[in-house]
Amino acid sequence: MQLDHYTSKFSKKTFPIVLVSDNVSHAANLGSLFRTADAFGVTHLILGGSPVELGRKFTKTSRATEQSISFEQTKNTLEKIKDFKSKNYLIIGLEITKDSVQISDLNFPKNSKIAFVIGDEKHGVSSSILEICDHVVHIEMYGQNSSMNVVQAASIGLYEFTKKLTQHT
Repeated sequence: MQLDHYTSKFSKKTFPIVLVSDNVSHAANLGSLFRTADAFGVTHLILGGSPVELGRKFTKTSRATEQSISFEQTKNTLEKIKDFKSKNYLIIGLEITKDSVQISDLNFPKNSKIAFVIGDEKHGVSSSILEICDHVVHIEMYGQNSSMNVVQAASIGLYEFTKKLTQHT
């Protein structure tokens, strides 16, 4: 018998992860980010860039998770990330660059607080933010395409991070 969220045996858990979106602007993606943040026990979600109206498409994909996830909107994503850096968060950007490492190969200290930065649907994480990241990671892909949907990529990243944080405890 298939279980649903009322009958599953998953225990609620939060992780010291802040998910930062750098100019992600499509309402459906933002709604899905809330669901993903909820699924992986993210403590806070930052919607960076120009304010986005959280309308019908957002509500349809979020499935009310915006009511259970702490979040804020900010125009200046870079300043927000600098603030996290000053509070000893490990800043990890998700982007394919000449220096990025495969996400599964990234190791970080036990009890790390993480600010995980994902980027705009077309342009990725901005270069000014990539410059201050402690680590830039990418997802190894095996097809001819070099990118995937931002929410799918964020889900893979959060899975990797929560798995590593769970193994550390």
